[in-house]
Amino acid sequence: MVTAMGRTARVLSVLVMLASAGAPTHAVTVPPVTVTVTIDQVAFREKSVSAHVGDTIEWVNKDIFDHTASAKNGAFNVDIPAGKKARIVLKRAGEIDYFCEYHPNMTARVVVAKAR
Repeated sequence: MVTAMGRTARVLSVLVMLASAGAPTHAVTVPPVTVTVTIDQVAFREKSVSAHVGDTIEWVNKDIFDHTASAKNGAFNVDIPAGKKARIVLKRAGEIDYFCEYHPNMTARVVVAKAR
């Protein structure tokens, strides 16, 4: 006599055998995303954002002044005209501190993780 518990154990063992026998696995690919940073009243509104390699960071300048997003480590230097947007694709992992060359008190950070 096989109990319900016994049947469940046999089914689980068969599933484990199938999974370990080289059943095809498929990597799940997550598409890149766009991370938005708003500039308003001479400030980066998002002081720190997180992203992954391959994602896009987009700055939206709501000010009447031109700004830049200039990485302290040289990873990027983006001009962001008044009332416009600018974007880059993040190429490498790490913490990147950046500032506006015209308004050095404007500072922020993007933390970039490895690709998904």
